[in-house]
Amino acid sequence: MRTAREAGSGRAMRGATGPIAPALLPDTAAALGSGGLAVGGVDLLELARAIGTPCYVYDTGTLEARAREAARVFVGGAAYASKAFSCVAMARIAAACGLHLDVASLGELRIGLAAAVPPGAIVLHGNNKSVAELELAQARGVGRIVVDSLDEVDRLEALQARAGGPPVPVWLRVTPDVDPHTHAAITTGRFDSKFGVPIVGGAAAAARERLQRSPAVRLVGLHAHIGSQVVELQPFQESARRLAALAVSWQLEELCLGGGLGAAYRGDDRVPSLGDWAEALERGCRAGGLPPSLHPSAEPGRSLVARAGITLYTVGTVKRLPGGRTYVAVDGGMGDNPRPALYGSRYEAFLPRAVAAPRPLPAAVVGQHCESGDVLVADAQLPADLAVGDILAVPVTGAYGHAMASNYNRIPRPPVVFVADGRARLVIRRETVEDLLRLETDGPVPLGGPG
Repeated sequence: MRTAREAGSGRAMRGATGPIAPALLPDTAAALGSGGLAVGGVDLLELARAIGTPCYVYDTGTLEARAREAARVFVGGAAYASKAFSCVAMARIAAACGLHLDVASLGELRIGLAAAVPPGAIVLHGNNKSVAELELAQARGVGRIVVDSLDEVDRLEALQARAGGPPVPVWLRVTPDVDPHTHAAITTGRFDSKFGVPIVGGAAAAARERLQRSPAVRLVGLHAHIGSQVVELQPFQESARRLAALAVSWQLEELCLGGGLGAAYRGDDRVPSLGDWAEALERGCRAGGLPPSLHPSAEPGRSLVARAGITLYTVGTVKRLPGGRTYVAVDGGMGDNPRPALYGSRYEAFLPRAVAAPRPLPAAVVGQHCESGDVLVADAQLPADLAVGDILAVPVTGAYGHAMASNYNRIPRPPVVFVADGRARLVIRRETVEDLLRLETDGPVPLGGPG
């Protein structure tokens, strides 16, 4: 067995028509003597036959390596942004590798607690936190609650009046008005954002005064997040500078600069490393006057899990239109990966039976949903001998695939499999139509109040 890098060396063709770039594959990807591909020591074709398709496959080795790297390079600490990919098994890996856990809903919070992540190592986010979320966070002693609006302070005060307890430590989320140069739908740090309160215009200062007056909270730090799939370091550094200056003026010692580092989805993509990102945040903080004894924390998500994941599909139709495109339809689509439809995200695809094969066939890889926009890879390059029944793989799907999956067209969601040391472990089972039918009911809804 050879690594995918070894298999591709010396015979990779120039451009997108060559074999899939090894840099897009998980750390443990290795070419088999048959020409196929193993990840975590598991033959992907054998795995597809055993569990069916579509399915999400995660390389545990890559997950652990990126998590440990994040814990090492962020001196001020790091919390895994679980919205990128949330399940009990992933939360356990993050905690075991020295990361805290960033959650943004009651479900993500319950996942973290079910994984036995220490409550003090959990950070609760959300721009409209419910009473149930705040109540559980307060009762279990969540480490930090990130206040996104002053309405949350009212809810926390009502909870404290009812249940008692000391003030909860909070970070105030502010918007630094920094353009991250990413898709508008995943930009979160501009002045006009649904998240946080702006630094400029006095809103942040007014929020600080409200927090300082509240008996239910204790302001200990600041938080900001400028966006997702950011591939330039300058916006991160500028956000760090602005937050550091504010933290110094307010005499706060905790500063979290969120996540957002992008991933390489195609062979010609170039993104900074986790270490590069950490250094940019440190430079920005020093420029903002933060003393050398204090270090910012961060919340990496996509950058830890994206490349660890591969989604496997079965080709069901190959439609060659005279004078037009070739459409390759698979048994999944926007239900298991909505990113291309939502953000115009671009991926590559390959056949794991022939990982080193050239890919001269231009095609559009499309899904099975009743939607013209159900396109997974609009400009794929595939082997010329592609046929119905082939297993097709889309790499770098570890972030925001399973996390954003839906039951559109009432299609059950795929399973999640972790692979390591030649063994495959099912961590989330495949949904069934029976699962969907179990939610159907004809029960009455009680209306009206007493009297």
